[in-house]
Amino acid sequence: MGTKGKIALGAVVGIVVIGAVSANAGGNSDSGSGDKSKDSSASAKGESGKPDDAKSDEAEQAAEKKIAFKGEGDYEVGTDIKPGTYRTTGNTDDMCYWERAKDASGEVDSLLANDNVSGTSYVTIAASDKLFTSSGCKDWEAVDAKASGTPASQMKGNGGMFRVGADIAPGTYKSTGNTDDMCYWERTKDASQSMDSIIANNNVSGTAVVTIAAGDAYFKTAGCKDWKKTA
Repeated sequence: MGTKGKIALGAVVGIVVIGAVSANAGGNSDSGSGDKSKDSSASAKGESGKPDDAKSDEAEQAAEKKIAFKGEGDYEVGTDIKPGTYRTTGNTDDMCYWERAKDASGEVDSLLANDNVSGTSYVTIAASDKLFTSSGCKDWEAVDAKASGTPASQMKGNGGMFRVGADIAPGTYKSTGNTDDMCYWERTKDASQSMDSIIANNNVSGTAVVTIAAGDAYFKTAGCKDWKKTA
């Protein structure tokens, strides 16, 4: 699966089940971005209680942080974009395609990882990567180093990737009514999207049940019915 004639290296719908690559989830240092808050104060410093120029600087920094780079284009790592973990959200119909590459040859052998995305995707771009390509994706934002947010107890079955502890709570989840092995799920220990990052995965017909451990970094779901936490 993939675009531009390239084969998607990541585990996506239709791939042969890999099974448990590792018994341990491993550590993780990337996360969802924190919330912004507003303050009100009747003073000459403005509504936030800070000078107008300080507010302007903060707004610019917040905007810069929110959009790290556009969802279309080739980016040289270390020149155009920094190494780190990034997120894109709101993608539909697997039309978002991205890839990490070890050079700019454009050949299949240069691929380190890639994916076609519906919903949300996280990807960690390593300092050793040379090129990151994004096609048909929503803009990418950098995510903070520490987990934040209120984790949910249910998720869309075609929602893409969810950060464990930030987007979703660990626990046992169930998805029912899946057909033709089109439901694919994956537990991962990081967002490198390499085959080595996969802890466990499966293609499912009927009912799918999976326990997401607190030590897991991300959970990926594609083509499934919605998931609900049961335990």
